[in-house]
Amino acid sequence: MEVMKRNEPALMMYAASEYDSNLYYAVKFSVPDPFPFFQIKGKKIILMSDLELGRSQKQAKVDEVLSYSDWQVKARKAGNDKPGVADVTAYFLKSNKIKTIQVPDNFNLGLADALRKRGIKVESKTDPFFEERVYKSKEEVRMITQSLRYTETAIHKLEDLLRKSKIKGKFVHYGGQKVTSELLKKVLNVSMMEDNCIGSHTIVASGNLGCDPHNTGTGPVWANQSLIVDVFPRSADTFYYADITRTFVKGKASPALKAQYEAVKVAQERGIDMVAPGVNGRAVHQTIQWDMENRGYFTEKRNGTMVGFFHGTGHGLGLDVHEPPRVNSSDHVLKKGEVVTVEPGLYYPGVGAVRIEDLLVVTDKGHQNLTVYPKKLEIS
Repeated sequence: MEVMKRNEPALMMYAASEYDSNLYYAVKFSVPDPFPFFQIKGKKIILMSDLELGRSQKQAKVDEVLSYSDWQVKARKAGNDKPGVADVTAYFLKSNKIKTIQVPDNFNLGLADALRKRGIKVESKTDPFFEERVYKSKEEVRMITQSLRYTETAIHKLEDLLRKSKIKGKFVHYGGQKVTSELLKKVLNVSMMEDNCIGSHTIVASGNLGCDPHNTGTGPVWANQSLIVDVFPRSADTFYYADITRTFVKGKASPALKAQYEAVKVAQERGIDMVAPGVNGRAVHQTIQWDMENRGYFTEKRNGTMVGFFHGTGHGLGLDVHEPPRVNSSDHVLKKGEVVTVEPGLYYPGVGAVRIEDLLVVTDKGHQNLTVYPKKLEIS
């Protein structure tokens, strides 16, 4: 456990660990309702309701589990007729001689104001709230990799369906009906659910819809056009995410789309080769940008729409699908243990969209690419 220096402020969170990744990281215990968490001089303490007390005493990875109702009684005896969360937590902090706490940026504003009124100094701490969370342990990398393998299995099923499909006119057909983004997302999500992974906002975007990078896709899948498949589920067992993107064409890609795909693939591979401890993520991002521009793919606005490569190269991943660090135009020197995506893309309406994404962990001298799914554009 990371031990705080004695002069550092105590930490506090009040959230539901099922939804708050910082709190889950701290306690390794999922609860659907909010509860108070404290870290005082390196000691992790939680106040739990009677409903969750027994389970938390067995499962929570903390130093001490205390009864919230017991502290509510103590606060009442101290003069609060109907002690609420602010009364109980303020009384607990004062009982432990704590006058100042640091809280995450997403801490409840009303509770922060109420604690201040009760004499507690509340300071906001920007992410990463726990600095060590950025650096993934071998066990965390294993859990991320497992989520990724399940995701790759799901994409294989999607690709298999497309391979068995037929082209009729402008669209793709399977089982006598048009293949749609909705059908392919169902294939992905059902497969992931079978491995206890939950997909959310899964992207299967055909044709020009893929040129809006976060358009999740709707309607029929076009033959001979690009299909962006971006899948980022969370494991219901470990809570760790995966993230992978592949671009497919059912049928034959146009020469322009093939060239665009090759440009993204080569640029991505060049960026991946650069990932190592001590390398600035901005240099990775700029190298990919320059590589694409040297091939004639410029980022600009055309008819009110951005084209080219107009998003960051990558992001950190773990208990959140997007978490520090970022691999983009900002300064960040990569360090051992960070898990990052490398996902350049090119988007030109009328030609198509291409994005390819792999997931890497920074190692002692370089990186390990956790993604094993092949990169192949056309599906015949």
